[in-house]
Amino acid sequence: MSQLSDFSRAPEVPFRFRFVLIRRLPVALSLFAAISLVDAQEESATAVSRQVKEVFEHAAKAVVKIHGVDEHCEISGTGFFIDPTGTLYTAYTVGGEAGNFSIEFNGKQYPARQVLADIRSGMAILKTDVATPALPIGKSEELGVATPVVTIGYPLDLPETPNFGMVAGFDRKYLGRYFSTTHLRVNLPTQRGEAGAPLLNIKGEVVGILVSSLENNSSCYAVPIEAAEKIRGDFVRFGEARHGWIGINVSEAAAPTEGSRARMTQIMDGTPAASSGIKAGDILLQVGRKKVHEPEDVLDASFFITAGDTVPITVIRGNEKLTFNVQAETHPASQHPPLIAAPTMNQAIPLKLDSEAQRTP
Repeated sequence: MSQLSDFSRAPEVPFRFRFVLIRRLPVALSLFAAISLVDAQEESATAVSRQVKEVFEHAAKAVVKIHGVDEHCEISGTGFFIDPTGTLYTAYTVGGEAGNFSIEFNGKQYPARQVLADIRSGMAILKTDVATPALPIGKSEELGVATPVVTIGYPLDLPETPNFGMVAGFDRKYLGRYFSTTHLRVNLPTQRGEAGAPLLNIKGEVVGILVSSLENNSSCYAVPIEAAEKIRGDFVRFGEARHGWIGINVSEAAAPTEGSRARMTQIMDGTPAASSGIKAGDILLQVGRKKVHEPEDVLDASFFITAGDTVPITVIRGNEKLTFNVQAETHPASQHPPLIAAPTMNQAIPLKLDSEAQRTP
């Protein structure tokens, strides 16, 4: 038994060696942590690279190069199929004011025609008569700042090329000029030929369309895919885009009510809202499915109104919450659309912005 006890007892480490081991332990642990961090970063970078490659391999087959001719010169850009019958989305600067379209698809060229061009959203719809793949539609509302995104386009005269970046912001205006609806600002560089490229989430779903560039093409703006789908929905129903409005003006209230600072300041005479029961002083909470928290929220709300539809408008009046159903009419901006800069060989993707805020849903 005594031999077993002696055998099981661990040998004793001299004190001076124990001191050296303890003193050097933090250094060893720090070195181990640094190595582990580097390994984790390399694994993370490898995982991201693998995801981008998978998105590119699955989505590239539905992305095409577009050729067209406008009154000035030849136009080239990017587009992508959104249904299996050859319908594709692109930017207005590519498919809005040109003609004689053709697309490069599966190593061949096919004629294409314009179905719809909407300057207010900055997008266009083209059609070719061939069976095609289609990209799945995602939701831009699920994106946040720093969310990774991928684009696939035809920069310069190069083959289809992936590009990786992240969402940098959700902007209503740029340099004091308002977009017709909130745009996604993405910190990835763009080149001539990439206008109309799909903006994809990491699952390969389309969440936007590249429509403009800024700061020497170092970053870009994309119109949310929901805006394009709204325009396509109008076309399916009516054969045209139908931007609607109801005729109210709003400004910022001194204090929020039910989470909203959007206060009705004017109900315009002769507009759909004039006979609806809405009054100046009401606090606007919701327009259709769009919640309102501040006056500029009505920009998005206005964009998603379709002329001819009945729109529920929810307000707070005193302590009472009221909902009024208003039949929208055609938005005045649709009758007199803002001017857009003509692209020169599509070297950049020109901005298309309204000169002032249209806080009139």
